[in-house]
Amino acid sequence: MTLVTVVATERSDLPEWAVRQRQIIARMDDLAEPFVEHCTRPDGSLELLNRTNGMHGTDNAYETFLSFPLFFLLGGGQHVRKLGQQEWDAITRQFTEFGPVDREFVAGFDWFHHGESYPYFFYLALGDPGHALNRQRAAQFADMYTGEDPLAPNWDAEQCMIRSPLNGSRGPVFILPPEAWENHRGIFSNYLAPYEDVLGEDGSDPLYQLDWTDDETFSKVLAQINERMTRGDVPLNLGATCLVTHAYIHTAEDRYRQWVLDYVGAWMERRDANNGIVPDNVGPNGRIGQLMDGKWWGGYYGWRWPHGARNIVESTLAAGACALLMTGDTSYLDLGRSQLDLLWSLRKEEDGVAKVPARHGDRGWFDYRPVDPYYYIHLHYLSQSPEDLARIDEIFPDRAAFVPFEGNWGARKGGNCPPMSWFAFNEGRYPEYPVDVAQSTDHCIDCALKYQRDDDSEPEQREPHHFQPQNPVAVEATLQMTMGTPAAIYNGGMLQAHVRYFDPQCRRAGLPESVAALAQDVSATGICVTLVNTNETHERTVLIQSGTFAEHEFTEASLKKNDGPEETIKVNDRYMQVKLGPASQACMQLGVKRYVHRPTYYFPPI
Repeated sequence: MTLVTVVATERSDLPEWAVRQRQIIARMDDLAEPFVEHCTRPDGSLELLNRTNGMHGTDNAYETFLSFPLFFLLGGGQHVRKLGQQEWDAITRQFTEFGPVDREFVAGFDWFHHGESYPYFFYLALGDPGHALNRQRAAQFADMYTGEDPLAPNWDAEQCMIRSPLNGSRGPVFILPPEAWENHRGIFSNYLAPYEDVLGEDGSDPLYQLDWTDDETFSKVLAQINERMTRGDVPLNLGATCLVTHAYIHTAEDRYRQWVLDYVGAWMERRDANNGIVPDNVGPNGRIGQLMDGKWWGGYYGWRWPHGARNIVESTLAAGACALLMTGDTSYLDLGRSQLDLLWSLRKEEDGVAKVPARHGDRGWFDYRPVDPYYYIHLHYLSQSPEDLARIDEIFPDRAAFVPFEGNWGARKGGNCPPMSWFAFNEGRYPEYPVDVAQSTDHCIDCALKYQRDDDSEPEQREPHHFQPQNPVAVEATLQMTMGTPAAIYNGGMLQAHVRYFDPQCRRAGLPESVAALAQDVSATGICVTLVNTNETHERTVLIQSGTFAEHEFTEASLKKNDGPEETIKVNDRYMQVKLGPASQACMQLGVKRYVHRPTYYFPPI
């Protein structure tokens, strides 16, 4: 197959961002293996307690290495990809021995925590789609939710619903025993109570808390949770659409696609039946509020407890993005968009700051907070619509708060990097971003190394989350920079981007050695990509794919030149390649038609 090729041979001064980007990639390459050696045994299992209690730890264990396969997609070494697969398998074995994992999938947990584990699995597929066992696992895991697996009867086809907020390889969990919460009791003592009427309280303070460590109090709370929360469907379960979409991308089996569309459609109908509000609890008979005396609020990880609106918005956006990926129909994004609009319509101003409610309880909306741009940026990136940009303009007319983001890029759990500064850069408001984000990423690596050096704990003292802040492979900021995307919604979303890169010489995913990339000016019809060969003696070739899953198509490529007019080449393909001479760079405006191909994990012709 002959690919359209752009050739850039003119030598130029290397931009600072490109040099720093390659230095960061090299640094993380060197640090990945020592980190694994620091926190694992020879078999790859984590050096921590040889047991775990109840619903605890699987998400934190997988998150420890979630960044490894993501780093490989940016140009990290093959050894990092292999370590990522090794650790996925080792943690799966370790937690099978502990008990929370059965048949290689978490036996019974919610999709807030499943959603922190399984993006790791999706990233592995992007780096090595031919891995036979992972392909088999993809279908096996999805069938636990589509009704095909009799050992995991999570799906109620008649009601088009997942039967419990807690689910997995052993099916729905309807009764939570006390030991399931053993490691959460102290944590939830710092949260608001799940209901206003626990212990006969009148709920006059909707944010009142309970001492879960008190046995009598805990017994009453757990009884209410088992009575009201553990049977029926919740919006959080929309996270399962990502797992089923993952199987569809691997197999192209239409039954997976149809399941996702049916399930997203069912939640749209529930929203419409509830006056535009996505209800947070649907009873076993499919009725909204069946176990909550008719209330549409009060469900597990719902509008009130424990995090409130965040969980509704994240799950509906992630599911709508999956439906969009498979159909190209942006109307599916309205499931999440409608909830953002709802919250904005309920805003009130405090001290000159517009705030929206984070929760709803028996006394209505409460816990008003400043609006988080995170979800609006993700929504606009997916839709690329003027209407969604207008939402951002209305709510955040002054982007000064985006430039720069105060804090450390990549310093959050899993290297999660807020997209505000990236968005400002993409709008042309923050030209220093590429250098600043590289500098901040270096600082995050330094912080992780300090955590490692200062770690004098013994294995019996360590919980599964212990090693997360010690991971020096903090890549999400570099992902934003190279692929021109706000990354994935952290709790379970799939990575969608206008472009990704391959090394045709080494026949692998990721940027070739010594090549740096900068993506900007992202729009509904194109993207500007600058590729720099930082090697001063050898040429490099980069293959660019349109879309994370080859779902888009390049229409044309315009190469910007310093000494003459742009050279425009017709592409009309999902792939194109760029040949870079030593110390040369290619700045290209790429035309893109979005969502015109079935998504696939298969590599391009390399």
